[in-house]
Amino acid sequence: MNALADMPTSATTATASDDSAPLIEVRDLRKRFGEVEVLRGIDLQIARSEVVCIIGPSGSGKSTLLRCLAALETYDQGDVRIEGELLGYTERNGHRVRASQGEINRVRRNVGMVFQQFNLWPHMSALGNVMEALLRVRHLSRDEARRRAHAMLETVGLAHKADAYPAKLSGGQQQRVAIARALAMEPHIMLFDEPTSALDPELVGEVLQVMKQLARDGMTMAVVTHEMGFAAQVADKVAFIDQGRIAVAGKPREVFHDAGQPRLRQFLQNYFDRNAFWTQGADEAGPA
Repeated sequence: MNALADMPTSATTATASDDSAPLIEVRDLRKRFGEVEVLRGIDLQIARSEVVCIIGPSGSGKSTLLRCLAALETYDQGDVRIEGELLGYTERNGHRVRASQGEINRVRRNVGMVFQQFNLWPHMSALGNVMEALLRVRHLSRDEARRRAHAMLETVGLAHKADAYPAKLSGGQQQRVAIARALAMEPHIMLFDEPTSALDPELVGEVLQVMKQLARDGMTMAVVTHEMGFAAQVADKVAFIDQGRIAVAGKPREVFHDAGQPRLRQFLQNYFDRNAFWTQGADEAGPA
């Protein structure tokens, strides 16, 4: 699997006026669905080449946060800034108004996102799926789009599956194609929304290996995940969200081993209890 060093535009070559400035900055982010306030004042910064894993119980607002960072949800209050630019809104005559779709697309142009579901076009090969946005959005020539798509499939270890259609690929392979499709757009930031949750357990590892390589190559990443081992190994920072707020944030050791917050301890204990069979060893469980 090739690294991303050959990509013309990558996390390591992103242009910014201040390399020390965060690529993502969230201040007092609030989001409401009807009477339910899902995000209740989120503050978060993600620096260049930093990997932030977002954990928490179902319904805590993790995926909504990520969708706000990608402008797939309209937030109600606060700021989301991508590489210093306000996302989703603009100032006009002293008032904040919703930005045009063209302006939103411009600000989020360097953000790639991978979802729980693979969302591949079934009538296109793996290569075709990766090429499509390069042709329609980036307006590359077919030869250039094919070259870049092949390179991204090689990056995720699937160059040999370029001509295969989604129905002939495993779930893990489909998700890796989805990652290649996002990488082909040369993002500075990658957002992952529980990318392994729809996979059989034996296929999770191949997707996590690709993500680990991205981290090693310096890609800035925000990852909503239930894979605590991945977060402990790869994250620079772990943020625990509960009831729409970041209750705890810190380095993995601080969060997983030195957790003093009661709700976090309860969440982690529930996780470890569910996985006790594997941590204790199958031989202790006896025959099925």
